[in-house]
Order: sequence, then structure tokens, then C-alpha cells
Amino acid sequence: MTSRVRVALLIGLAGVVLVTLIMAPMLMSTFPAFLGGGSGGGDCSGGGVTKVTNVSTTAQSDIPANYLELYKKWGKKTGVQWTVLAAVGKRETDHGRSNLTGVKSGTNYAGAAGPMQFLISTWGGKSKIKIPSKFSGYASDGDGDGYADVYNPADAILGAAKMLKRNGAPGDLKRALFVYNHAMWYVEQVLVIARRYASDGTLEVPPEADPACDTPIVEAAPTDLVRKILEYALAQRGKPYVWGGTGPNGFDCSGIIYMAYRAAGLSIPRTTFGQWPFGAKVSKGSEQPGDLVFFNAGPGTSSNSPGHVGMVVSPGKMVEARCTLCGPIKVTTYRDRPNIVGYTRPLENPNVVGQLKRLGLT
Repeated sequence: MTSRVRVALLIGLAGVVLVTLIMAPMLMSTFPAFLGGGSGGGDCSGGGVTKVTNVSTTAQSDIPANYLELYKKWGKKTGVQWTVLAAVGKRETDHGRSNLTGVKSGTNYAGAAGPMQFLISTWGGKSKIKIPSKFSGYASDGDGDGYADVYNPADAILGAAKMLKRNGAPGDLKRALFVYNHAMWYVEQVLVIARRYASDGTLEVPPEADPACDTPIVEAAPTDLVRKILEYALAQRGKPYVWGGTGPNGFDCSGIIYMAYRAAGLSIPRTTFGQWPFGAKVSKGSEQPGDLVFFNAGPGTSSNSPGHVGMVVSPGKMVEARCTLCGPIKVTTYRDRPNIVGYTRPLENPNVVGQLKRLGLT
């Protein structure tokens, strides 16, 4: 091959590359939606009509049109079966049509509120929260008005979708629904309703979720201080359990917590037996990220002397170093564990409050 031919070929190849670089963005920007070109807005507040074909006549006649659209929209964006979302809404409040206390205002006897019946503590501590805000919970702004209102169907349905996703949906629906309401009869009822809402009677796994709709654990922390504690603890995921370990290569259950607080400049007791009486006691359902959850586990332990501890990172989830044979440090669920002793908040210990003052963090 002559040098002139080689030069000509190189020039031609460069031209093809240049045309590709110019045309690619144009092609992507006009890519047909049905071929996977986007999720209809790329965020958790945008929208338009969501096209879902697997809608039974039962669903069309039973679900109000605005609710049906919201179930389909947030189901698609979060990767949760819209039928399951709709079934939760049906079982909880008949899609907001119930006139019982707590649906449109106030709370019911259990403290739940809104069309999807969130506990106010699980929602974020208040029924209406300005967004963005440093809150702990599933408070969500589904209509883009800047507020997360537990009584607003758009907000509540998005929050419910996030909660189900965080706790196992779309794959482990029974676990996700059991966390939502701790009763197997509830789980079975919701699944029956969900299948009736699908025209083919299935609960197929939906397409991959829009990442913007899955609130990251650390970003959802209530304060910068808790965020720093969680960042350290979550960074240890994948490392082995080491009895007595405080890192950097391995940790035991209390060691990872001790070091996470130390990474934020705070000193708490090193062992589980010392950490249990140290923090202020927190009632079930009021725990927040950074709090500790204790278990009656291991030889010589009891309800007054728990032997295992994890750190709450989001509602129903904790990071823990469990045991030598239990696999690496990871985020797990805790509300389905039968041997929970209680919850504590180290940040409310008087000694820690004093440390925070000295550090100028109060």
C-alpha cells in the first residue's frame, strides 16, 4: 500500500469519526421513547402520562383516574410494580376515598396519616415538610410544589414506592409489604388485590428504575453530623467481621459503631455492653439514622444485657457486622428480627452533648 493510499484512508476514517461525533448527540436527543430513550423527565417530579398497558378492567373501574396515573408513574420511575402500589392504596384507604380519621387530616389510632397511611415518624417527623430539607424518612415531593405533604396523593404514593423499593420490591414483595405493615394477612391481601389489578394476573418485575427516584441513604441523613457518621460506617461494607476489631481491615458489631462516631469527632463506649446503657432510649418507630438497635443475641446476653448491635441508616435498615460466618459487613433489615431489645440515641447522651458543644456543633 502506497503512502498516498494510507493518507487517503486515514483522512476518510477521520471523517467518519467526526460525523459520528456530531450526529450521535442529535440521534440520542430524538431517540424514540419506546426504544429506551429516556424515562420521561429524568427526575422525580417531571411527568406526562405514563403508558402502562397491563391494566385490568377491575383496576380501571375501581381506581380513580388521578390515582391510577400516579401509581403507574411512580411505579415505573421507582421500579416497583404499579399494581402493588395500587393494592397498598386500596387496602389502606380505598385510594383516599375513606373518611376515617387520618386519611385527609390528623392521624388514626396508630399514628398513621394520608392516603398511603404513613406513620408521621416514618414520613419525616412532620406531615408537611419543605423540600429540600434535612429530614429522616420517606417524605417526598411528587408534584414538584416544593413540599412533601403526607396527605397529598402525589407525594404519598411516591413515598410509598420508595419505601417498598428500599425494603425489597420489586423482587421480594412479601418482605417489602411486611415492613410496610407487620402482618402476613396484610401481605397476602395486598398481593391478591395487585393481581386483580393486572389484566394478565401477574406481578412481573418492571423495567429498571430511574436512579433519581431512589433517595441515597447518606443524603437522607437528618444532619451533617449524622451524615458523617453514616459515611464512615457505610464505607466499611464488604469488610469482614473480626471479633474485637476496630478496623481498618475488619470490625465487630460494636467496633464499627465506635469508630464511626470517632470519625465524627465523638467518643462513645467501645463494646455493646457499654453502648446499650449509654444512649438515650428511643421508642420503636421513632428511631433515626445514627441511632443504635440492640439484639438479645449470643451467649450470656439478655434483654437487660444485649449482645449484638447495629446502626440505623434508614427506616427499617441498619449497617452491621454480624458474625464470623454471617458474611461481610453490609446493610440489612432489622424490623423483621424477632429478638430486638430496643433502640438508643448516643447523640443525646449528656457526655456527647458536651463534646458537641466543645466542637461547636450545637
